[in-house]
Amino acid sequence: MIKAFVVDNDRLHLVDDLVQNSDTVVWVDLFNPTKEEETTIETWLGIAVPTREEMEEIEISSRLYVEDGAYFMTAILPAQTEVNDPLMSPVTFVLAGSRLITVRYHEPKAFKTFPLRAEKVATGCTSGDTILIGLLEAIVDRLADILERAGRDVEAISRDIFEARSTKVSKRNRDFQELLKGIGRKEDLASSIRDSLISLQRLAGFLAHASTQSRMSKDIRARIKTLSRDVLSLADHATFLSQKISFLLDATLGMISIEQNAIIKIFSVAAVIFLPPTLVASIYGMNFDIIPELKWHFGYPFAIGMMVLSAILPFWYFRRRGWL
Repeated sequence: MIKAFVVDNDRLHLVDDLVQNSDTVVWVDLFNPTKEEETTIETWLGIAVPTREEMEEIEISSRLYVEDGAYFMTAILPAQTEVNDPLMSPVTFVLAGSRLITVRYHEPKAFKTFPLRAEKVATGCTSGDTILIGLLEAIVDRLADILERAGRDVEAISRDIFEARSTKVSKRNRDFQELLKGIGRKEDLASSIRDSLISLQRLAGFLAHASTQSRMSKDIRARIKTLSRDVLSLADHATFLSQKISFLLDATLGMISIEQNAIIKIFSVAAVIFLPPTLVASIYGMNFDIIPELKWHFGYPFAIGMMVLSAILPFWYFRRRGWL
């Protein structure tokens, strides 16, 4: 799919036909492009549109490079962050003179919100470089919103871990299972956002160098510096969030260990308490002909009393030492 935008009264306007408006188009957004659509762009601008395999290369030289006078920049961006399984995929930004071409195979939310805003409000996006900066700023704002929401979710998980829990063991087990699942999802999201921010940080550095080489305006260079600082601060926040999630994971595992130790302690104490009565019962259960208490009138209550007393004394001792 090809989306072509032109500038109309300092606002972006979507046009239906790229060929008829080829002279005025400033931004072309390629979403899941076909081979024919790629050929159309390559013929129009005289550049090679990167394939999906080339976009997924992990080498920096394959993501940030200059070819035929155009600057190619690829970053990993998230989509579908509202669900538990966000989609991470590369997006390539091609700055060819005064035009911007974006190539993507998924739909980050910024690619929906930015054109709508630029169509309604004069944002100063009148050329490829200004559109690129505006789009990158919208992407960074979106990543900040995702991290903010993830931070609130992590705070809720923290409260669930350390607040008083249900007294039923089965309910506590289910709670801990849900907490571990929630922690795993948030760690996956934080790691994905951190990877995205790292790729954007490299892109911003490359773009800063490109702005010097192509002699962009002073305002554009200042916005690129601000963008770099914002990305760096968000990357630090994502790292902090990952560290907090790791702490919560350790805390949850510690709480589970405490629960298990408490259960094992109950069984251990019960075994110690019932051991002396078992010994008394075993003594009087031996098959010897001569046991003085067998013929004694108070022999049975005496044996019962010994068993009860031998159970009470260890229980009292454990309570006194604070082991129960």
